[in-house]
Parts: sequence; structure tokens; C-alpha cells
Amino acid sequence: MYNKERMWYNFNINMIKIQVITLFPEMFDKVLNSSMMWKAQQAKAATFELIDLRQFGVGPRKQVDDTPYGGGDGMLLKADVLVAAIEYAKKTNPNAKVFLPTPRGTQLKQSMVKTLAADQQDMIIVCPRYEGYDERVTDYVDQQFCIGQYVLTGGELPAMVLIDSVVRLLPNVLGGEQSAEIESFMQDDQNIEFPQYTRPEEFRGVKVPDVLLSGHHAQIEKWRKEQSHG
Repeated sequence: MYNKERMWYNFNINMIKIQVITLFPEMFDKVLNSSMMWKAQQAKAATFELIDLRQFGVGPRKQVDDTPYGGGDGMLLKADVLVAAIEYAKKTNPNAKVFLPTPRGTQLKQSMVKTLAADQQDMIIVCPRYEGYDERVTDYVDQQFCIGQYVLTGGELPAMVLIDSVVRLLPNVLGGEQSAEIESFMQDDQNIEFPQYTRPEEFRGVKVPDVLLSGHHAQIEKWRKEQSHG
């Protein structure tokens, strides 16, 4: 499992391998070792490697960023540092697809997630920081993606979103056989999952809809379809 000194997860050739290049590998510890991500490792469906970008920094201070040509606020991650990290990851995972979260990337939707899970292709995810990255890095990236129209301080959260959305769909990770088939966005934005209820039957004056208590499966299915939005 996770080791803060070596920052690696045990690999298995039958697993999908996901490598994350980041300046803050400690951010991933709880996420990758909890809930479905932990279950995915136990089920030998996925394995994770955290690659600390700082180890590829330049000079005695391990510099990873520099000021942009042409001026401007902030610092950019250096191309030579990022590419060195990508090439390092490729040495142990040569067929992996490289992902980069960026505002200009393709919006992450369920159809893309399903395809990635079905392909079970190894992944390398680069996490930008500061004001961004040297544009020449994109020559070494296979797919740019975006999780929404807002600004974050780094690429770690988008990387976690991509990992979670893909890994939970891998074989033997979710519990029920139909769990992934009745979820929201299974046809991207065309449907939203119907409302669901459990005990108690009445909570603070709000009762479970009568149809769900009827035991009439055809009526229940009809109600669920009517309640799904799209």
C-alpha cells in the first residue's frame, strides 16, 4: 500500500496502472486508500503510483517552475521538468495514455469515463500548479480534459475526479451488477437518476411516495422513468 518515502503502490500486471505526477503526493493518500479506491486495489482492478515532480527539479534547489517569457504574473512549470517526469513514468508503463487537466480540454463526461474504464488502458495524469505549464509539455500529452468551468489551485483535484470516475466502473469494484447502469449521466446529460428513499417511511412529516410502497413493480418502474430528468 501507500508508502510516503517511496510513494508507490504494488503493481500487478492484471491491473490498470494509474500514475500521478504531482508536487503534492500526500494529497492522494486518503483518497486512494479509502472506499472504492481501496476496494479496487483489493480486487486487483487498479493500482496507483504517485510520482513526486520535485525529484525531477533542476539545480540544487530542485527548481520546477520559472517566470513566463513575455512577462506576466505567476510562475509556470518547466517543460524539461514535466517531460522528465512523464518519461520516467513511461519507462515502467510505456503504453500508458497521458492525461492533462486544463481549461481547454475536453469536458469530462460519463461517456468518456465509460470508454476509459472499458478500455482498461493504463494512465499517467499530470497535475499542473501555479499559473500553469510550459505549452511544449502538451506535445507529450495524449488527452487534455476539463472537469468544469471554474478555477482550481492545481490539477490534483481533477486527477482525483478522473481516477474515481474511471476506477469505480472497473470489473469487481462496484457492488451490485446493475449499480453502474442506473446512475445519473449514463447517457451524459440525457438523464438524471430517479429519487430514492429508505426507512423510516415518514421523516419529519415527509412520507415515501405511495407507489414505492405498493409492491406493484410495473407502476414503480413507470414512476421511476417519469421522475428521471433528461
